[in-house]
Amino acid sequence: MSNGNGETLESRLMAAANRMRGSMDPGEYKHIALGLLFLRYVSQAFEAKQSELAQDELADPEDRDEYESENLFWVPGEARWSKLQANARSPEIGQMIDKAMQAIEEENPSLKGILPKEFGRPSIDPNMLGGLIDLFGNVNMYEEGAPPDWIGRVYEYCIGSFASQEGKRGGEFYTPKSVVSTLVEMIEPFGGRVYDPCAGTGGMFVQSERFVEKHGGRIGDIAVYGQERTHTTWRLGMMNLVIRGIEADFRWNAQGSFLKDAFPDERFDFILANPPFNDSEWDGDQLRDDGRWRYGIPPAGNANFAWLQHILYHLSPGGVAGVVLANGSMSSNQSGEGEIRQNMIEDEVVDAMVALPSLMFYGTQIPACLWILAKDRSDGVALGTELRDRRGEILFIDARNMGYMATRTFREFSQEEIDKIARTYHAWRGETDVEYEDVPGFCRSTPADEAREHGHVLTPGRYVGAAEAEDDGIPFDEKMSELSAKLYEQFDKAQELEETIKENLEVLGYGR
Repeated sequence: MSNGNGETLESRLMAAANRMRGSMDPGEYKHIALGLLFLRYVSQAFEAKQSELAQDELADPEDRDEYESENLFWVPGEARWSKLQANARSPEIGQMIDKAMQAIEEENPSLKGILPKEFGRPSIDPNMLGGLIDLFGNVNMYEEGAPPDWIGRVYEYCIGSFASQEGKRGGEFYTPKSVVSTLVEMIEPFGGRVYDPCAGTGGMFVQSERFVEKHGGRIGDIAVYGQERTHTTWRLGMMNLVIRGIEADFRWNAQGSFLKDAFPDERFDFILANPPFNDSEWDGDQLRDDGRWRYGIPPAGNANFAWLQHILYHLSPGGVAGVVLANGSMSSNQSGEGEIRQNMIEDEVVDAMVALPSLMFYGTQIPACLWILAKDRSDGVALGTELRDRRGEILFIDARNMGYMATRTFREFSQEEIDKIARTYHAWRGETDVEYEDVPGFCRSTPADEAREHGHVLTPGRYVGAAEAEDDGIPFDEKMSELSAKLYEQFDKAQELEETIKENLEVLGYGR
């Protein structure tokens, strides 16, 4: 929602909230601000329905069934926003918010353990809390006629803003929207089971549901599964999904997907993941004999190929996966990584590789790439889509020169660029009426034999070639005549300059 000057209500709301942060660390503050944002949403949704029922003589505003039938949370009296706003300037407001969060969880078992309850700590300034309550209280987040995705967009915008402020730590819980959108548009999770083994704040799920809705489907057409090992990040993700009405089997445990796989026997149609880059503390020494390592034992000092094999293990026979990894995964031969990559290529599970531009992720300049994986690359029907036989080929896309600088330190893809990458991939798979063509400098369908010749290195720049120079329509002879004339003119000027320098040297007594 824009004010006509390119500034959105989301950005103005975030800017106002940030002014109240003071010296509080953004990593701590995000749980305060996003927790209150969530509380404001569920309370206003409840109170809007309550007001509607109060005007109906046959309805009871305190009948829980009236709210549950519309998938609204029951908000007890002490947790309603009107009461909190009336006490926003109380020195006890932090304790009141904690009690409100606790009361909502007790009344709504599906929210148990999700809501933050740390507002009453002595280190939290009650004046700051009161300011946030007043700020959020002046924004209608559940008013009839408001865009249905309004609160979701606000929440998503705030998560991204906090990630940018936190730098490297922000990149650990948030995948930038344009990267997620690129993966989702390539994978097309339209119906089926979607899984993310390191789900962060749930961005992959949100974009998948958005994709389904954009193509005429409904929330719920896909079944969502995920796991996250950081509890505070899991809570943010759960609130993100709840706000959008997305039901998910999204689990938390401190061990993570390697040591304690939450879905050990499950297979999924679509897998989307942005694992930690080059994670050296993934407990690999404890998992040397794990059954997931079909293509080779991943090195204990780097989890990149552990993630790829974990994902392939959980991929259904006709499924497709998209994984964000550091560029080193495409070429490293250390500690057996090259052999694992070779085995994956020879087993025909690498469908496509996309090289991303630099500065696409918060807090790191490590360049990244997209791995697109598929277990069945033969012709036929997979997940309801007719595909051509892609065995013996790998699609390489070099997108390093794409994107625009959204800020001084952060690059994004435009929607047109996302569409271009996705269209190229789907044309190559044979899913569209448009026939795929190689584009020098951008994409090339490459025989697997060529990857073998390059030592199974999968860096797109090795395969796509150089971009063709754009024809400006000027005949070659005319162009050469003009360039030659300019060159001879520069020769003459250089000779004149040489004579002038010699004369000056003689004047100074340094002539020959």
